[in-house]
Amino acid sequence: MKRVLSGIKPTGTLTLGNYLGAIKQFVKLQRKMTDCEFYLFVADMHAITTRQVPSELRKRSLDIAAMYLACGLDKERTILFIQSEINEHVELGYILQSNVYMGELERMTQFKDKAQKQETSITASLFTYPALMAADIILYDADYVPVGDDQKQHLELTRTIASRFNNYYGDFFTVPEPIIPEVGARIMDLQNPEKKMSKSEENDKGYITMFDDAETIRRKIRSAVTDSEGVIRFDPQNQQGLANLLTIYASATDRDIEDIVNQYKDSSYKDFKEDLGEVIVNLLVPIQEKYNEIIKSQELQDLLDRGRDIASDYAFKKMRKCKKKIGLGRK
Repeated sequence: MKRVLSGIKPTGTLTLGNYLGAIKQFVKLQRKMTDCEFYLFVADMHAITTRQVPSELRKRSLDIAAMYLACGLDKERTILFIQSEINEHVELGYILQSNVYMGELERMTQFKDKAQKQETSITASLFTYPALMAADIILYDADYVPVGDDQKQHLELTRTIASRFNNYYGDFFTVPEPIIPEVGARIMDLQNPEKKMSKSEENDKGYITMFDDAETIRRKIRSAVTDSEGVIRFDPQNQQGLANLLTIYASATDRDIEDIVNQYKDSSYKDFKEDLGEVIVNLLVPIQEKYNEIIKSQELQDLLDRGRDIASDYAFKKMRKCKKKIGLGRK
């Protein structure tokens, strides 16, 4: 059986961009790829590359797990777990540091951006985290990894590391293939459509969180940046803000952008935004209601316990073989 794997980092609040670009796509993949099993983890070890408040990190980890379930995750076909509860992630991550070169790590966007800004508090883990990310994936012999446009680089390095290991030690790790959503892979900031929608931005008008109430959602959409042309068409080069809103509309409704443009070609931006606000409200409010039920339930804890046990068993056996293959230990 083929395996699909995905992880999400619990930093900040989940946004509409996280939902449309990752969570919804993962749920859709489950419905489409009926012959696959799915591993989904909360990447809390990746979160501590920057300083976190312990109580908030634990809460966000549970929030993410509960939100995935609220969004329609198939509980029977998903191994859902917390990354830090499986020790083999870090163990394999260290081994893979010996199979990746500093030049490759220096080219990774997250580190390179901070280095170019000459930030003084860059941790060593931020530099080496791509090795841990590779370990997250190949530890479970994942065949497919859903990625957004901005994550292709990381998966490509994972493929390089896995292939390099296999070439030296013999075929051992599965080299994963990317799955890239056609629409909604990259949702941009509502106030600055040149930047990805992010929970870390200071201006909260730029993003919609999965926990925003209905009026807040409508207000943020009404204030979203467009342009002075006043014509509804999909032109990412010249009308970035409007193109982003059209992408959000298409991703939220599973409609073609062309159909939406035809529907609103004679409408004002105001009318279009009003409708889009309602589309998002109707999408998120039912999810919020389900989340509120799940986050307080024992079922969430039971699912995470089950996921931890299954993932841990697989990871332990894989690492035992890995260490024997590269000569670690006495026998």
